[in-house]
Formats: sequence, structure tokens, C-alpha cells
Amino acid sequence: MKKGEIWTVNIPYLGGHEQSGTRPAIIMANAGSSVVLVIPCTSNFRALRFPYTIRLEPTSVNGLDIMSIALVGQLRAIDKKRLNKQIGIIEESILEEINQMLKDLLLL
Repeated sequence: MKKGEIWTVNIPYLGGHEQSGTRPAIIMANAGSSVVLVIPCTSNFRALRFPYTIRLEPTSVNGLDIMSIALVGQLRAIDKKRLNKQIGIIEESILEEINQMLKDLLLL
């Protein structure tokens, strides 16, 4: 797994407002032998009202089949066992935008 790859993942429901279920997610870091940091995506356009979100149009490069919203503010660690398959890779311009959002979010 490499930064910027888009995989389908299965995120368990833990209660609260975090994303869960099978969905695309952007790999942001390989955080060890069994864990990766991901940004989950949603097809719910209402998510754009929240800060730290990015609209993703489907392309042949990213492998998305519908418009999605990357929930940058929900960066999370998941076990690699939850990764299903790689569907594409995020465009470099979007990855740069995500990197900047994370710097702002984490006050770096």
C-alpha cells in the first residue's frame, strides 16, 4: 500500500458519527506491519457542509464509480485486514490539497 492509493475498506460500526461500512478510502500512510492510516469517503453530498472535506469526481485513474467526498477530518488508523482491494489512485493535485488540509487540521 502506498500513499494516495484508493482501496475499498470495511470499517466497523463503533457508534457515534464516524464513517463505517464498506467504502472507498485513501491510503495516507503505512503505519506499521498491520496498520494503515486512511481517509474514508462517502457518497453523501451533505458531508460537504463540514470542514476538511474534498469533492472527488470519478475518473479512470481514481477508480471511483460515483462522485464521493473525502472526509479528511476523519483520518483514522485501521487494520490492514480491513482492506479489500485497490480500485485506483488519487490525482496528485487532490493529494496536495489533502496534505494541506491535514497540515491545517493538525496545526503543523
